[in-house]
Amino acid sequence: MADRDLSREERALFNPAFTALVCVRAVQGYEKQYRSACPLPVAVTAAVMALQPSIRTALPATIRTGLMNWLDENEAVRVAMGLNVAALAAVVRPGLLFALQSDVLRLQGSGLTVKPRAVTALQDGPEQNTAIQKAAHQLGRWLPSTGSISTVLTLLGVQA
Repeated sequence: MADRDLSREERALFNPAFTALVCVRAVQGYEKQYRSACPLPVAVTAAVMALQPSIRTALPATIRTGLMNWLDENEAVRVAMGLNVAALAAVVRPGLLFALQSDVLRLQGSGLTVKPRAVTALQDGPEQNTAIQKAAHQLGRWLPSTGSISTVLTLLGVQA
């Protein structure tokens, strides 16, 4: 099945509560690495990427890997992002709104922060759910390492 053709089961899995958690994990990763509020585009991009199995399996083992070299070695990531970003962003947006409305994520200046102790540590659960959360956390730490988010989006082949 192609990433862009979300099945009924995947749509049920990617409900607002779960996609809120994915955004939270991305923000937690960013906060851990940069000790500041996470820019909204980083949280959304990390969540969109984490929700795609083809991208999750291609992620490097460490955030020390250079994004540009990784993308050169994994051209399929650009293709997947080009095909899926609009549909998955539409899935992520309600989750982000849910996280903000439930006060799990907060706006701080122009970025997002996680309310302290609002979300517990990663729990054992369905393997796919855990993999998505771990990928979002890693991407929240790693995506900004190349520079501005507009540069990252350009490298991914996504128009802001």
